[in-house]
Amino acid sequence: MSRAWTAEAFYTQLEEPPTLAEYTQQARDFVARHVAEKRKVVLVTQSGGTTVPLEKNMVRFLDNFSAGTRGAASAEYFLEAGYAVIFMSRQHSQFPFTRWYSHTTNPLFDLLEEPAEGEETVQVSQAHVQGLLPILHAYHEAKRRGRLLTVPFVTVIEYLFLLRNMSEVMDPLGRHAMQYLAAAVSDFFVPADKLSEHKIQSDDQALTLQLEPVPKVLGSLVASWAPNAFVVSFKLETDEKLLIPKAERSLHKYGHQLVIGNLLQRRKFEVVLVEPHDHTWVRLPSTSAAPPHEIERDIVAAIAERHESWIASV
Repeated sequence: MSRAWTAEAFYTQLEEPPTLAEYTQQARDFVARHVAEKRKVVLVTQSGGTTVPLEKNMVRFLDNFSAGTRGAASAEYFLEAGYAVIFMSRQHSQFPFTRWYSHTTNPLFDLLEEPAEGEETVQVSQAHVQGLLPILHAYHEAKRRGRLLTVPFVTVIEYLFLLRNMSEVMDPLGRHAMQYLAAAVSDFFVPADKLSEHKIQSDDQALTLQLEPVPKVLGSLVASWAPNAFVVSFKLETDEKLLIPKAERSLHKYGHQLVIGNLLQRRKFEVVLVEPHDHTWVRLPSTSAAPPHEIERDIVAAIAERHESWIASV
């Protein structure tokens, strides 16, 4: 029989990831620098999936389809808007700036020219320089100014411990902190005491799994971990009739500022920003041609404007 995990039980009964203290200290130093500079800081929980290990020495795991594009793109536009960004990144998913040159999109070796015989200098092909330079400049500018901190995770347990600690260390920012919770968090997990020590053997037999529900931590984040932050959560649905009502219920239940509603089929072309007393659609032109830009540019612009108004409202 599965347990009904509360957030308190999850954090007291499960073992902390071994790298948690290191990443927490890095974030604390990062936040302190930007508190001194009076800069707004956003925690972007990368929209890559969170894995659910099936063994302690993990060979098999459960995952979801998310590649992390929304979180990686949004991080770039937050940097462009003047924010510092703590980027909680699922390993091997999309990453700000480098996402433009992945193994499937503009593969690295396609950008490079072989040196002439006797030379040892590898150069970027002139055909790609114009597209690469602004991306390269933006990346190095963010790193040079100390405005991008990457915090990696793989499993849902790692993610939830990091989310708590990253939220708490941002508290000195007050209203200059934003939580942009774009990660595709697993709904179920296997507690450590239920995991096989080694690789599960097949032996031509059916495998039966008993998964337990991941606790809903948004309430703890809003009430305790980040009570002064501007909190943006996401709601993904496949039924349009459910999208806005479920987003409104989330706002009512947890008391945060905004829910971004996505329909799976149209998430790259339209979203709805659901606030306590209003909702606003953000849409790209609906043509068969390629859109003029990524929708994340418009999402971040709309949210940054709301965040600024919220800061000024006190």
